[in-house]
Amino acid sequence: MKTILAYGDSLTFGADAETQGRHRYEDRWPTVLEDGLAGRTRVIAEGLGGRTTVFDDFSAAADRNGARVLPMLLASHSPLDLVIIFLGTNDLKTYINGTAFGAAMGVKRLVEITRTHPYGNGSGVPDVLIVSPPLTVPTEHVDLKPMFAPRAEEAYLFSGFYGRIAAELHCGFFDAATVATATPIDGVHLDAKNTRAIGEGLVPVVKSVLGL
Repeated sequence: MKTILAYGDSLTFGADAETQGRHRYEDRWPTVLEDGLAGRTRVIAEGLGGRTTVFDDFSAAADRNGARVLPMLLASHSPLDLVIIFLGTNDLKTYINGTAFGAAMGVKRLVEITRTHPYGNGSGVPDVLIVSPPLTVPTEHVDLKPMFAPRAEEAYLFSGFYGRIAAELHCGFFDAATVATATPIDGVHLDAKNTRAIGEGLVPVVKSVLGL
């Protein structure tokens, strides 16, 4: 059985804008992906709300810098066959980075970290699949509107920048915006249907990357 690390933010965590809680386990995209691969893989969900690609955000108690945390996770979950990198939306916050290009450069660094990590114990270097985030949508949410609305146009650039990085680094690529749309409740998070759609959309892509 192959092992996949799903490395992401609140969309991987399964944040539910309507309840302010978490989607049911069976509705989260890593679970849907694992189910769709019919017992041939184990998908480890590593999602943290607010996580960025490589940028510091000291507004929360948890360490949200994806570059700083990734090496620990690569070590604790090794051996891995595939790392899915699904980050970037939080990079758009004006007080963090604010650009899709900056996020793409962050993703590039995460790929480098994944490929140069000293796995040891005979573990090989895992494949990498880059996922471009869904678009943000207009909202009246008291916090998330000022947090993301000023950079809403940047979200349209994710796919192009991420796709280019994936091609340059010979990674798999999937554009989550082709299957999922955020809810206007907060403009960023997904309802259960759209969360499941990402897992379903990733099934054929992961099969191709892993040769399943």
